Amino acid sequence: MNRTGIFLVAAGVLALVAVVAAVPRLHGTTTTTTSPTRPVTPIDPATASDGSLAMTARLSHPFVGLGRQDVFLTVDLRAVELPGAQRAPVNLAVVIDRSGSMSGFKLNQAKQAARQLVAQLTSADRLAIVHYGSDVKSMDGLMATPENKQRLLAFIDGIWDDGGTNIGAGLATGRDLLLAAKSDFRVNRLILISDGQPTEGVTDFGGLTSIVRDVRSVGVSVSSIGVGDDFNEQLMEAIAEVGAGAYAYLQDASQLAGIFQKDLNAAGTQVARGVALTFKVPAGAQLQRVLGYTQVARRFDGSTELISVAMPDFAAAQQERVVVHLTVDAAQAGRSVDVSDLELTYTDLLKDRGVKSEAHLAAMTTDQADVVANNRDKDAVVFAARARAAENSQKASQLLGEGDRDGAKKLLQLNVDIFGEAGAVAGAPAVAADIQAQQAQSMAFEQARDEAAVKAEQKKARAKARIDYGLMGSTY
Repeated sequence: MNRTGIFLVAAGVLALVAVVAAVPRLHGTTTTTTSPTRPVTPIDPATASDGSLAMTARLSHPFVGLGRQDVFLTVDLRAVELPGAQRAPVNLAVVIDRSGSMSGFKLNQAKQAARQLVAQLTSADRLAIVHYGSDVKSMDGLMATPENKQRLLAFIDGIWDDGGTNIGAGLATGRDLLLAAKSDFRVNRLILISDGQPTEGVTDFGGLTSIVRDVRSVGVSVSSIGVGDDFNEQLMEAIAEVGAGAYAYLQDASQLAGIFQKDLNAAGTQVARGVALTFKVPAGAQLQRVLGYTQVARRFDGSTELISVAMPDFAAAQQERVVVHLTVDAAQAGRSVDVSDLELTYTDLLKDRGVKSEAHLAAMTTDQADVVANNRDKDAVVFAARARAAENSQKASQLLGEGDRDGAKKLLQLNVDIFGEAGAVAGAPAVAADIQAQQAQSMAFEQARDEAAVKAEQKKARAKARIDYGLMGSTY
């Protein structure tokens, strides 16, 4: 089997897909025995904690058979907790879509949420408000003193729906307003709200993500909130990922106030910024893919491949996970095989310095199939199953939108099988909720019959997939 054949490519080739978490699919012919298991030394997860972020990395298969093997590597990053700590002052810009599609209830709810946000701010915080349609109108950032709060509220009251959707101009204006006071704040945050597709100004995916990358490069993080069923979820997710912020999908604009509060608290308790995770994969191993992340850079340093993943900024107690699929070539039993070195870099805001944490992952080769089977890492197997199922769910939601209900149903059933296999390793209770969620999603897909319902289910599926990939703290 070739390297990429282990995954589902399309509904028409379902028989060729799905790397089984319980048993690694082999890419070449191997010979293993089933002799009684000899005592083996367990291989513990790799850990590192040199600052405000702790890293734990584990392999789904710490022991591998001979030949080419599929292995999943999972990395958990957890920020320190700060019990009782007060939220730090923030320099905030809220960028609100006021295009014609926001008219009525949605815009009224957005304005109400903005009012509630103003009420939560202290005189140490600064807020700029931007609203965009075909053009952009804004209020310069003001310190949230009682007097200035009244000015901010009056500006919010004057927002009315009008025009198209010029997201790029809204982002650029929000950036400029934040930069005017950026040096006075440790945390600078832009929150983008949209309910539709970009129709004016810069409208292409690459152009808009480039604007966000520019915003991020000057030290401002960007969160994106999609409202309703017409916005481009791929674009809004990418904006949050490139912007190192959070993403939220809201069916109902009445939920905006809660999301504003959550993002404000996350921004105000940041402990790490500029977080990047790099996999250093030696010759003899190949990183096939990083599941769920799009902002991935690959390059070579001699025979070592370096794959860097851009991570969100971390608030206190925030947790994120990265799951990658690798193949490992094992030629001789009883030898250690290097899988990957890990390098985590970030700016520690608590210590006001750069931090680099490192860890090393290796597997032991064996010619005994029972050693491979009996030493699988239960947590890594379950995490990998969730990430693989998330990919299938995203594809199923796309097929649903294209009218291929049978294809979508098969993918979701395949997910039940994936979790069943993981449950055989980790125990049925470990995946019971996952199987139930897959069945509920399949029923929701079946019941979605009109266009609006289909779009809503597509966006729900993508938001859930982000969490299952491991984007847990940065998905609201």
